[in-house]
Amino acid sequence: MVEVTVTPQSSLADRPVRVQVRGLSPSQLVTLRASLTDEHGECFQSRAFFHADGAGEVDPGRHPATGGSYAGVWPMGLFWFLQPDTLFRRLVKRDVAGSPFLVRLEVFDGLRLVTGPQDQPLASCEAQRWYVGPGVQRVPIREGRIRGALFLPPGPGPFPGVIDLFGGAGGLIEFRAGLLASRGFVVLALAFFAYDDLPRALTQLDLEYFEEAAELLLRHPKVRGPGLGVVGVSKGAEVALAMAAFLPQVVATVWINGTAFLHGNPLVYKDIRIPPIPYFTERAIFTEMGALDNSAIFADPRDPAYSASAIPTEKIRGKVLFVVGEADRSFNSKLFAELAMARMPPESGRLLSYPGAGHLIEPPGSPLCSVSSIRGTPRPVAWGGEAQAHAKAQEHSWQEIVRFLELHLGPAATMKL
Repeated sequence: MVEVTVTPQSSLADRPVRVQVRGLSPSQLVTLRASLTDEHGECFQSRAFFHADGAGEVDPGRHPATGGSYAGVWPMGLFWFLQPDTLFRRLVKRDVAGSPFLVRLEVFDGLRLVTGPQDQPLASCEAQRWYVGPGVQRVPIREGRIRGALFLPPGPGPFPGVIDLFGGAGGLIEFRAGLLASRGFVVLALAFFAYDDLPRALTQLDLEYFEEAAELLLRHPKVRGPGLGVVGVSKGAEVALAMAAFLPQVVATVWINGTAFLHGNPLVYKDIRIPPIPYFTERAIFTEMGALDNSAIFADPRDPAYSASAIPTEKIRGKVLFVVGEADRSFNSKLFAELAMARMPPESGRLLSYPGAGHLIEPPGSPLCSVSSIRGTPRPVAWGGEAQAHAKAQEHSWQEIVRFLELHLGPAATMKL
């Protein structure tokens, strides 16, 4: 009898699992398919073709896929190379604490380029991929002006504290915060526009809002101060770098594919105002798929006319980890990282630069999203990236991000799932 298993059956979404098929005939050609349906009803799937070994087994961690969504030996390939059935959809877990993604794994006889309801699998099983570990608590935050969600590891603590920021689409995205809390950090997933009663559009970066958020987090009895970490991607990385420059509470900053200058919106903080570099949206290019390639709408930040828009990274007293995807189609992240580091003390910054990785570098388990629709843009936006290089970058950078935060904030308590 043919059997497909996934071990462990329930796991955190950033942790590896082992898929195995047994009971096949030696050298039998089979199709392994993974599929899940997100909270919006969108289906994501991957498939790979294998020949069973002499024992009638297939193990993607040992046996190369001959083709499909990927080729070669990729133990997590069926998870990492999921693709949406509908173009331009991004896989994002919304209900982080309430439910896992349910990934159905099926094995079919022969080569199945497509599968329909009439195709019966030889065997199937289901994997649960969670974004919070056992005992992690999610607390909605609506205190003063601050809006977000706080993720608390189980136990008395105290734990290192981290603020988690996403980018220019606004809203509240929590999946990275849940995974970090599952590694022993208290994490505030912080919204800063287009959420609850916050402004619908971003008109300026009011750094006092982020200062209030830092103070709120440090006041929590489970947070071990005196310093905290910030993780930000895209516009959130721009904010994170500004927080590192102006707020002494911020001692460890993870900057993922951001800028080192204000763009589009000024920064205001007390009596300081940093003017923005304007976006030159008339330079946007439509890709062959009809998406917006925005890489040309950013002016050259090295132009002396824009020097007043630079985030004063020379003021940073903590440490910064710069994470760059060299195939980022949003903007030249590597240039911005290098310009920021050039103004910082040499020992303050570290650069991780990944050839072939795109803009949306996320925890492992998030498949590459190279193009997606986002709030506020009339067309989908091109983010860039090559699937295999991006997957490797996510796996490596996530380990480095966690290690960096633990090094500069103190050890966290990792839990098992």
